[in-house]
Amino acid sequence: MSITFRPINAAVGFAAEVTGIDLRQPLDRNGFLPIRDGLDEYGVLVFHGQDLDEEGQIAFSRHFGELEISIRRHRPRAVAHDEISDITNVAPDGSIYPLDSEHMSYNLGNQLWHADSSFKKIPAIASLLHARDVPPLGGATEFADQRAAWDGLTAETQARIDGMVGLHSLAHSRAAMGYDAKEKFLAAETAEVPPVPQALVQTNPRTGRRALYAGAHVSGIIGLDKPESDALLAELRDQATQTHLQYHHDWQAGDLVIWDDRATLHRGRPWDNSYRRVMRRTTVAGDGPTA
Repeated sequence: MSITFRPINAAVGFAAEVTGIDLRQPLDRNGFLPIRDGLDEYGVLVFHGQDLDEEGQIAFSRHFGELEISIRRHRPRAVAHDEISDITNVAPDGSIYPLDSEHMSYNLGNQLWHADSSFKKIPAIASLLHARDVPPLGGATEFADQRAAWDGLTAETQARIDGMVGLHSLAHSRAAMGYDAKEKFLAAETAEVPPVPQALVQTNPRTGRRALYAGAHVSGIIGLDKPESDALLAELRDQATQTHLQYHHDWQAGDLVIWDDRATLHRGRPWDNSYRRVMRRTTVAGDGPTA
C-alpha cells in the first residue's frame, strides 16, 4: 500500500485527494497514521471509488475515535445503524421526499456554513461522508478552511476573540432556514441537543494550529449584547468563507470525503429534487467540551 496525497487548494494547503488505498481492507495503526496526519495537514481528504457498505464505513471511521449516534435515529430511516446519519432525499420506501416535507425542511439547514455537531456538549472532531447516489448536476459540498481564516485575522482581532465563547444551538440554525424546531423536533431530539457553549477558537492538540469556530449553529457570543454579538459573528463569518479559502467538491458515487470539524466549515448546495441523492455520514465524537 502506497498512499499519496495531492493538494487541491495548494495556495492555502487545503484539501487533498488521496490515492493508493482501498478503505474496505483491514487497516492497522501504521496504515492509519498517514491518513490521520494527512487530515491534520489538509483539513479535508477526498477518496474516490470506495465501495463501502454501512459496516465498512463504520469500521474505517472508528480508527478516528468513538462515533456519535444520529439524533434522527428515532425517525423512519433507510439505514440499519444508529452511527449512520442518513443525508438523503430518498424515503425508506424508495420514493423521493417532497421539498415541503419535514425531512427536506430539516435538511435545508445543511446549506448553511456549519461545523457538524458543534451543538452537542461534546462536539465532533471529524465527519466522513460517503456518496451512494448523486444527481447529474448540483448537490455539491463546499468547504472553507478555518485555520487560514484565523491566520488572516489581524493580531488585534485575534487577541479580542481568543477566549470568547459562543452559544451553539441546532434549533437556532434550523430556524434560520424556516424549520420550526419547537413544533417539529421529537421530545427525544429536544432533550438531546439543548444549547451549549463552545470556544470561539479551536486548537488542534497535535499540531497546535488554531481555527475559527463560528458557523451557523452559533446563536450568539456569551457576554456580548445582541447587536455587538451579531456584528462580530457577521465579521468573522465573512472572514471564514472567503472564496480563496474554499474547496468545492462535485460528488461522484463512491466518493468518501473526510473533514476536520474543528478546522473547517462546510455547506451543501441545492440540486434538482427529482433526482436521487443518497449520502451516508459517520461522525467522530471529540474528547470533551471546549468551554
